[in-house]
This record gives sequence, C-alpha cells and structure tokens, in this order.
Amino acid sequence: MQGDLQQAVKTAETYYDSHDADRFYALIWGGEDIHVGLYDTDQSPIAEASAKTVSHMASRLANLKPGARVLDLGAGYGGAARYLAREHGAHVTCLNLSDVENARNRELTARQGLSDRIRVDHGAFEDLAYPDASFDIVWSQDAFLHSGDRARVLKNAARALKSGGEIIFTDPMQADIVDDPSALQPVYDRIHLSSLGSFVFYRRTLQALGLEDAGCEDMTGQLRTHYARVRAELLARRDELKGEVSEAYVERMLGGLTNWVKAADEGLLAWGITHYRKPG
Repeated sequence: MQGDLQQAVKTAETYYDSHDADRFYALIWGGEDIHVGLYDTDQSPIAEASAKTVSHMASRLANLKPGARVLDLGAGYGGAARYLAREHGAHVTCLNLSDVENARNRELTARQGLSDRIRVDHGAFEDLAYPDASFDIVWSQDAFLHSGDRARVLKNAARALKSGGEIIFTDPMQADIVDDPSALQPVYDRIHLSSLGSFVFYRRTLQALGLEDAGCEDMTGQLRTHYARVRAELLARRDELKGEVSEAYVERMLGGLTNWVKAADEGLLAWGITHYRKPG
C-alpha cells in the first residue's frame, strides 16, 4: 500500500512538473485555474468558467471571512487562493507537489500584491505537517483523483480543521453505480491509477470521520462540457502550441480528453461540489 501511495505521488509530481504539462495548462486549460469550470454555454471561455467555479464554491462557505485560514490542497497555479485572499481577505496556505506550478503560483501572487496573505508549500496531501485544528476551511479542486489513498487525504484534512470548520472540494469521480469497472480503464490509464472516488465513497468516508453534510451539489454535466470544451480549444489552437508543447503530448491529451467525454456520455462519471462541516 505504501509503495502504491508513493508511486501515485511521484507520478503526479513528474507529470505536473513537465514542460509540456505546464505550458498546456497555462495556455489552454484556464491559465490561473486548472480545474473543471461552470459553463453557461458550451462556448463559454474556459478561464471564465473556471473562475466561476471558484466564486460559486466560495459563496457556500460560512467561515469565509476576513482573516479566515484556508488550506488549499493541490493548489495548482493558485488561482483560487488569490481569489479567496483578494475578495474575502482570507489567509491561504497552498499545498502542491509541483515545483513548476508552485513557482508560477508565487510569481502570480507577488505580481498581484498578495504574498502577505498566501503561503505556497511543496508537499503531498497524504502527509500534512500542519498542526491539528489549524484551519477554518480546507479547499481542493480536482486534485484528490491523483491520490493513491483518498481516505488518508480526508482524514488528514479533518484533523487539520478547527471545530466548526468546513471542507469543500470538487473531484472527477466515477458514477456511484458502474456495472463494468473495466469500461473506465481508458480513463484510469490516462491518470495512471486504478480507480476514482465517487459521491458515495466521499460521503461515507467523511461521515465516518464525524463530519456533517453541509450540502453537496451534483453537477456532472459540467464535467462533460469542460472536457469537450478543452478538447475543442486544443484543436482550434493546435498550431499556436508548436514550439511550446510537443506533438506527442498534444496527441496523448486529445486521446485522453476523448476518453473522458466518451465515459461521461456513457454515464460512467460524476462531478460536483462536496461540502462538509466539522462539529463544534
């Protein structure tokens, strides 16, 4: 189990540190926010839809007040952290395992004058070094799928929350009922893992940790729209990426995005906002 966990961490770290991944996510997948967006139409700009996810999640949080301490797990380029700091006066700790993304996060944060409110740490969310009960909010967007031990991630998150604190996250998941797990193999191969979480898994795990449901939203249709939108953008701007992203990476990404869209069309995937509160 420990070997599988370490391998999952290393795989994700190597991928997101690569030049191809960095340029693709920065240029095509929303720039500052590299997660699933909320789309008004299937032609909405990716960056705009991604920013809308952040603001919608933030609107659900009772603890999001000036001075609130937020832990962003798998923070990527830090777009959400900057929004929470700038618009709500939060102090955000970003934990992320990609040095390349972390460097860009610090650069963008400094450029926007928010370095005094945002701290960027390198590390994996399976092993949190933060003290117990040190955050008002634990936040994450589309990162837990990369973990080899999602239950451990949630246990750590619950430990780090203060009494009355909130955890809110999104994650690409498998549908609660999948008759043939092998149907998702092309998706699993894309992320180098053998499974995805599900609404049922996250609900049972969080409730077993003593957290209370604060209201979750099933927004599965947005997952399909997002992956289709990213694929269309990649095809439309493929020539612009020459010299920035290798052709081999582009081909693999197009294939991976096609598999995600196909799996969504077949009802095999799920996505939405999971929101729980720690009693107290």
